[in-house]
Amino acid sequence: MPRKNHARVVLALLFSLMGFTYASAQEKAKTLFTGTFHGKVHPTSGRATVYQETDGRQMLRLTNFKTSNGPDVHVVLIAAKDADDDANFLKNSTERIELGGLKGNEGDQNYDIPKGTDLHRFQTVSIYCVRFNANFGAAPLEKF
Repeated sequence: MPRKNHARVVLALLFSLMGFTYASAQEKAKTLFTGTFHGKVHPTSGRATVYQETDGRQMLRLTNFKTSNGPDVHVVLIAAKDADDDANFLKNSTERIELGGLKGNEGDQNYDIPKGTDLHRFQTVSIYCVRFNANFGAAPLEKF
């Protein structure tokens, strides 16, 4: 087997094993909340799901996620049932919890939720562009 093909086989095997390990870990996690994205300033789609890991940590997972590219885009939890552009949640002092910069404008991605976050209070995931003070899209979370 040529060396180049051997390396591809080894990489494929590693990725396969990594996927199996991740899937096994996710099967053990408990689904707490979930919601579907709807676009606000930009078309945004996909699902947001909050999982509780076996060690108690909570994680937000975006799946089949897609939104527009933008500068300084973040994932935030907000203390509201939904995020409406007409009542911009950042101008009216609605509380929020920063989960981090958006890892990509397409695809599945994970964000750690800070310990002690009250998800009955912080009920919506927002994809927020800091530079333009714009809510690209939101996913209201419902108990699973």
